[in-house]
Amino acid sequence: MNISPSDAKSQIMDQIRQEAALNNARALINKLNNHCFDKCIPSPGTSLSKREDVCLSACMEKYMATWNTVSRTYIAQIQKNPTEGGGGGVDGLI
Repeated sequence: MNISPSDAKSQIMDQIRQEAALNNARALINKLNNHCFDKCIPSPGTSLSKREDVCLSACMEKYMATWNTVSRTYIAQIQKNPTEGGGGGVDGLI
């Protein structure tokens, strides 16, 4: 089975998109962990207090909601102006 050059290029581009999405997700999780941990846990111990647990949950929910809003806006902007989008992902916007 032969793959045409355009099919090969399409497969490579799909793989690059998937890897970029995975990298963006990893960056989001890393930033979320760092931000919320620093904000909610002033002195780490062997377990989380109820207050720390509630703070972490609220922080993560807010961070994810904000990230989703920024991501949707960024994607809409790229779709509106594909030549100006750059293709860098949302990582720099967080």
